[in-house]
Amino acid sequence: MPARSLRAPTASPGALHTAFLTVKDAAEYLGLSTHTLYVWRHRRQGPPSFRMGPRGRVMYRLEALDAWVREQEQADSRSNAALNPLNAPRQERSTRLTSA
Repeated sequence: MPARSLRAPTASPGALHTAFLTVKDAAEYLGLSTHTLYVWRHRRQGPPSFRMGPRGRVMYRLEALDAWVREQEQADSRSNAALNPLNAPRQERSTRLTSA
């Protein structure tokens, strides 16, 4: 079975940013398992999702997935120098006096 394209079927420039992904497609796009996305949704963590249609299928907006990934990158000290503890100003420690 050929891999399904994650791009919207229309050719309009803004179509890619309004594309909706199923849980399976979103998991593939993020490199996660569908189980992880379901657990995160249950715990109200992870990227924003919503129910669509009469059957209430869980869907993700491609634009929201990209924004969520950018937020994760900014919150990670390895990709945000401002959060790196090695860049923090040095704090003087109080000295302990011991009795001899």
